[in-house]
Amino acid sequence: MAKVCVIGSCSMDLVVTSTKRPLAGETVLGEGFSTVPGGKGANQAVAAARLGAEVAMVGCVGEDFYGTAIMENFKKNRVLTTNVEPVTHAESGTAHIILAEGDNSIIVVKGANNLVTPALVERALEAIRESDMVLIQQEIPEETVSYVSEVCHKFNVPMLLNPAPARPITEAIIENAAYLTPNEHERAILFPGMSTAEALQKYPNKLFITEGSKGVRYYDGNQEVLVPTYKVNAIDTTGAGDTFNAAFAVALAEGNSIRASVKFANRAASLSVTKFGAQGGMPTRAEVEANL
Repeated sequence: MAKVCVIGSCSMDLVVTSTKRPLAGETVLGEGFSTVPGGKGANQAVAAARLGAEVAMVGCVGEDFYGTAIMENFKKNRVLTTNVEPVTHAESGTAHIILAEGDNSIIVVKGANNLVTPALVERALEAIRESDMVLIQQEIPEETVSYVSEVCHKFNVPMLLNPAPARPITEAIIENAAYLTPNEHERAILFPGMSTAEALQKYPNKLFITEGSKGVRYYDGNQEVLVPTYKVNAIDTTGAGDTFNAAFAVALAEGNSIRASVKFANRAASLSVTKFGAQGGMPTRAEVEANL
């Protein structure tokens, strides 16, 4: 069983569904409202666990109702929470999501996720050292991402950085990361002044650009490769990227080839959008393998 350590955000998603996304100053009537556990880190941890990995989560929650619910959800999905710390001086993170017109709009309030610091990571070094793959995102402080990249480089543990939400990152982080998985918007921020082709060729078998319904693009050292996604009837696209990253990390940690790992991740992500909620549609290992 592959061991994956996820370092990142734990939040509660507050989800509104509507036929129309409001314009500035406009009020529209919604069709439904729900609260579901989320946060990029937590989403990726749950997805990886459902796909068969042993998952250790490193993060923070508030000592509040949402924090309790997030921890219970980890337990239900068999995610190890030894290194998830409840804090008294910050509320649990929240994501405010509008589902409308076939897509989503999201505002993230980081809350306790701002306390995922290098000091917290320091207390979780053993979990990192024992992992086959470390999975990290950017809903936590930039200094923590930098520190984790140094730790992974020191321990020779591959790190997969999902650089979302988008912000510039240092060349040192890029060099220390084994894999980078931006979407097209994030790629432009990470590599300003470079075309997609130029960025891919600079980082062969490291940079994987997710292109939504078209698939995932990377450079294998000889040529540019586009691994197509799978066509499905999308119900809710929230969490598709998190499912992709978790599945990609699990497949790579198990020793699969890059192309096979991307294909596996594409299939998992496509299945995730067929149900409601960031975690609601995240598939099990059996479901992915049955649909490959």
